[in-house]
Amino acid sequence: MRLLLLTHSYLPERTPPQRRWQAFVRSFREAGWEVDVVVPEPDAGAVPATARAAGRAPAGGAGEPVRSSRPGRAAVGPVGERIWRTPRIRRLDATRDGRFLGHVVHALAAIPVALRAKAPDIVVVTVPALPTVVAGWAVSRLRRRPLVVEMRDAWPDLARESGAAPGSLSRLMEALVTGTQRAADLVVTVTQGFGDRLAERGVGPVAVVGNGVELADIEALPQRERPAGELHVLYLGNHGESQGLETVIRAAALLRSGPERIEVRLVGSGTRRRELEELNDALGRPVTMLGPVHGRALREQYEWADTCVVALRPDWPSFAWTIPSKTYELLAVGRHVTGLVTGEAAGVLAASGAADLAEAEPGAVAALWRRLAADPAATRTDGSGRHWIADHADLPVLGWRFVDLATAVAREAAPRGAGAGGGVGHTEAPGL
Repeated sequence: MRLLLLTHSYLPERTPPQRRWQAFVRSFREAGWEVDVVVPEPDAGAVPATARAAGRAPAGGAGEPVRSSRPGRAAVGPVGERIWRTPRIRRLDATRDGRFLGHVVHALAAIPVALRAKAPDIVVVTVPALPTVVAGWAVSRLRRRPLVVEMRDAWPDLARESGAAPGSLSRLMEALVTGTQRAADLVVTVTQGFGDRLAERGVGPVAVVGNGVELADIEALPQRERPAGELHVLYLGNHGESQGLETVIRAAALLRSGPERIEVRLVGSGTRRRELEELNDALGRPVTMLGPVHGRALREQYEWADTCVVALRPDWPSFAWTIPSKTYELLAVGRHVTGLVTGEAAGVLAASGAADLAEAEPGAVAALWRRLAADPAATRTDGSGRHWIADHADLPVLGWRFVDLATAVAREAAPRGAGAGGGVGHTEAPGL
C-alpha cells in the first residue's frame, strides 16, 4: 500500500509534528507501505545547527541522512520515504499573518506537487496549518482516494478563541476546516475530548491516536540534589499567546521578598517574547529569560531544573481538551512538572504521578513553588512519569495504531476506488 502525507513540518526540522510523523512514517514503512511526504522547504529556525551547516537532514537514528530536495522534486528520507518540497517564502515567517499566508502558499503548491507522486491508497493531511486541509481534500478527490484528517490541535475552535483570523476570513476557514472534517473518511484527534466534540458536531468516524515521544531516544536524567528552601523552575518552549506566561513572571515576582531561594527561567522564543521581556523588566527581572536551546544546551537546562512548567492560558475553552506536546518530553526526561493546565492535560499529569497542579494565578503558583522548595523530596518522581509514557505515549506504539486505522480505511475504500478510479464516499466540497 502507499500513503501520501501532507504536512507543514518534517525532516530536517526538529518540531513536535516532525517527531510524531517521522516515528509514524517508520511504522508505515515497517508495515510494508510506500510513503510520500509533501512538505514546505525547511524552516531554518527549526533545523539543528549541525544539520544546517552540512546542508542535510539528520538521520534521527533511522538510517542515513538525506539532503533536502528542491521544490517540486523528491528526495529519499531516512527510512525510504520520498520527501517532496513546496516553496517557502521565508520573509513571511516573521509574523503570525505572514505564517498563515505561508501556509496558504504551501497548500496551493502542495496540490500539483502531490499529483507528481505515484497514486496513493490513502491521503493523510495533518493540521494545524489550516489551509493544508483544503489541499488534502483536493488531492484525495483528484486521486479518488480516501482522506484521513489528523487534528493535532482543537481547530477551528482555537482559531476562533485566539482571534487568529478575524471576520470573514475566520468564518471561511472555519467552514473549510469543518467541511473537510465532515468530508473525510476518518478524522484522527490526539485527545478524547476533542474527538467527542467533533462527534457532537456530526463529524465521523473519529479515532484517537494520542501524542507522545520516542522513549528510546530520550535519556532519563538524574534529579538534582538540593537543600530545603531552594528550587529551580524551568519553562522551556514556545513563548506565544497560548501559554499565558505572564502568570509565571508575576508568580516569580511575588517570591522575591521571601526567604526561599527560588530561581525561575523562561527559555525559548515566540510571538509574545517581546511583551514578556517588557513585563519582566517592569517587575525588576524576577525571571531569567534565555533564547532557544538545542542538543547539549537543552540537556543542561533539564539538569539544572527541579520542576518544569507546562502552561496553557485558562480562558480559552478548547484548552480543556488540549495537551501540550512538551508534557510528554518532560515526563520522559524524568522531571517533576508544575502543571498550569486543566482538563485532559491535568488528567495526564495527575495520572503520571510526577506533577503538581496549580490554578494559573500568580498567588497560587507562588504558593506551590514555596511548598516544593520547602521539601526536597517533593520534586522526586522515581521514574513514574517515564513509566506512564511507556504505557500510554510511546510514539512507535502509537504509530502502529495509526497504521491499523489507515489500513482499515484503505481496504474499505478499495472496492469503491477500483477500476476507473471510482469515488470514495464523500464528494461534496468542504464547507460548501
